[in-house]
Amino acid sequence: MASTAGTEKVFQPNETIPISVEFTGGLEMLFANERKHSLAIPAKTSDGKKPTIAWLIQYLVENLMQDTRKELFILDDYVRPGILVLINDADWELEGEEAYEIQPRDNILFVSTLHGG
Repeated sequence: MASTAGTEKVFQPNETIPISVEFTGGLEMLFANERKHSLAIPAKTSDGKKPTIAWLIQYLVENLMQDTRKELFILDDYVRPGILVLINDADWELEGEEAYEIQPRDNILFVSTLHGG
């Protein structure tokens, strides 16, 4: 019996990956006041690589964010300090942060921990 260990699924050029992205702690106001978004992102980026969280952040800013104040979400193309990122309920620091390769049905949660008063 042949082993499939270590083999990866090869995505077709127009294939997509279904994911959920959520925003809380006030971040939802930057994304049309919608807390949860079901997305189908490309299985391969324009350079032929698997999409990462870094790629997703830029994708969200360019395609989903309706508010013009992108500096409330990113700073120097990186998630702003004070925004917690969870990948499938685990801190993204445990998953490789922005280098994490997005998998089908991932749930990515962005939580602002900064609150005015």
